[in-house]
Amino acid sequence: MSDLRTEAPITRRQALATAGAALTLALGACSGAPASETPGEGPTVSDRPSGEGEAPEAEPVDPLTQQVEAALAKMSLEEKVWQLFVVRPEAVTGVSVQTAAGEATRKALAERPVGGICYFGANLTDTDQTRKMLSNTRDYAKEINGLPIFLCVDEEGGTVTRIAGNSAFGVDDMGDMCDIGATGDTDKAYDAAAYIGQYLTYLGFNVDFAPDADIANNPDGTMGQRSFGATADVVAPMVAAQVRGFTDAGILCSAKHFPGIGGAVGDSHDQSIYSDKTLDEIREEELRPFEAAIEEDVPFVMVGHLSMPEVTGDDDPASISSELVTDVLRKELGYEGIVITDSFEMGAATSALDTAGLAVAAIDAGVDMVLMPADLVAAHQGVVDAVGSGELTEARIDESVTRVLRVKLGRLG
Repeated sequence: MSDLRTEAPITRRQALATAGAALTLALGACSGAPASETPGEGPTVSDRPSGEGEAPEAEPVDPLTQQVEAALAKMSLEEKVWQLFVVRPEAVTGVSVQTAAGEATRKALAERPVGGICYFGANLTDTDQTRKMLSNTRDYAKEINGLPIFLCVDEEGGTVTRIAGNSAFGVDDMGDMCDIGATGDTDKAYDAAAYIGQYLTYLGFNVDFAPDADIANNPDGTMGQRSFGATADVVAPMVAAQVRGFTDAGILCSAKHFPGIGGAVGDSHDQSIYSDKTLDEIREEELRPFEAAIEEDVPFVMVGHLSMPEVTGDDDPASISSELVTDVLRKELGYEGIVITDSFEMGAATSALDTAGLAVAAIDAGVDMVLMPADLVAAHQGVVDAVGSGELTEARIDESVTRVLRVKLGRLG
């Protein structure tokens, strides 16, 4: 067992230096002198009489778009649908608690090439074990379909830690975000995110489901410690700072839980949660931290299971609501990144529909990735069957897979 402090000495500003050095190397590798013109091969445009033989100027081709389109074209419908799921490792391999990745993991990923895996405390023993497990999983996934895999964790600090809560990793817990918010100092929010991102990146993770963008404006709610504060004026700049911190540390992050569950009564892990606010009311407060995250190019937005009947006209959770996902998040806020649900193992989700129905409804609503369905095989088959029946179109699947591929190929390589 090794101490992460020993393996990778950490300062809160080190993430910037590390990211800067990596960027310099990347830019140096990609740079090169432009090819020179060969004289005598024909007249240049300036040599020709005006208007004679001039071809219209071609639109520049985006290499990433070409790469994404090529990858998408090679995928079967079943392979595309697998990319829309982020699951616990046990959902792929079938073991009771996974703490290693070997040949069984390789075979399981070949059968179920999911878009991502989310790890919890039971999966993470110490630095060496975690680095080896994640490295092997990353290599297997790339070998199987040529694509990076999202290796995810919930590491907010304070009450939500999978790494800092385990002394075997030897890292500091950044504490509850409410305490950082109370300082009013966005540099502290940035430093906490950069620090967390740096040690997660070292371990091999590439996605952290943080920061929490909820506004804890209900004293009876459950988000008081995790939220930066009780008003948008406090929370929004803190969230923006954390997105910058995670990004500078080289890890993808996710603003959560859209459209903002901090004012809800109850816990979505166990039961349905509601808000009676109108769309105009959440525009004034709850949506502002998400707008701040979007302005910082946050790669993921996680949609919670909050029911908002005054907005949607029914009791469906936000995670399967086209009014909230497509009309508000996509169209009104202009978000173009990956929309992922909160866990579909939660009571607030499972009380609405069965496993397959939830996955289909979420994608139909505009969601790109489904997090931890209660039954992965049933959820996958439900989406495939929905395309076969015409309930979903393959074009709709392609839309979400394209977003996933753009992030994977553009930001993970």
